[in-house]
Amino acid sequence: MQKEIRRDQIVGSRRFSNYFWSIFLGLGGFGFFLAGLSSYFKINFLPFTNAKELVFIPQGIVMMFYGTLSLSICIYITLTIFWDIGSGYNEYNKIENLVKIVRKGFPGKNREIFLTYPLTNVQAIGIKISEGLNPTRTLYLCLKDERRIPLTPVQQPISISILETQAADLAQFLDLNLENL
Repeated sequence: MQKEIRRDQIVGSRRFSNYFWSIFLGLGGFGFFLAGLSSYFKINFLPFTNAKELVFIPQGIVMMFYGTLSLSICIYITLTIFWDIGSGYNEYNKIENLVKIVRKGFPGKNREIFLTYPLTNVQAIGIKISEGLNPTRTLYLCLKDERRIPLTPVQQPISISILETQAADLAQFLDLNLENL
């Protein structure tokens, strides 16, 4: 039965980079916010610097703005980590003749994203590689009605050899062709 069903786990937002940026932005934003408050109240809230010497307008207010912005982004990233946005799995089931794509979204009515496609509607497995300033390397499920469903998670680009190996294994498992998009 395991030879008829293949399940690929997808890592969501619980990645090292998100933990790093959440901590970095939280600490930095808190420091900037305290520096702005120190300049307003003329009380030193930061033990390692003398921020009360800053003039509130314009330096202190800008520090508070940057601190608030940084803390807001930190809260957003922390919530995406907590909710594990984007995690899920891709299941290819030859017994039921279905492809199931499951992802977690933001809380609400559509928290679980559940897509199913019959294997008879799948035309090929597509690979798209684009280099440059924002490189992407993605596997697609190409359907007969010209839709392309991405199968790889949003992450740092993986090496081309690993992507080609994954695509070849999946195409071989599903008895499909590979396409270069």
